Amino acid sequence: MKNKIDRKTIQKIANNAVRKAQKKSLENGVANVYSKNGVIYFQLPDGTITMQNPFEEKKKSA
Repeated sequence: MKNKIDRKTIQKIANNAVRKAQKKSLENGVANVYSKNGVIYFQLPDGTITMQNPFEEKKKSA
């Protein structure tokens, strides 16, 4: 008998994996990047949401 996984189960597994990766990124000091209606937002490790690109700031200071 073949194992059959439905779309809802796959979506649930994927959503959990994304949340885990986002949490790990923030714990490691890396901002999460989101796009909504064509606008890019950054969630900083302290929880702040901004449109200011934190990666550009690091690039300039390097």
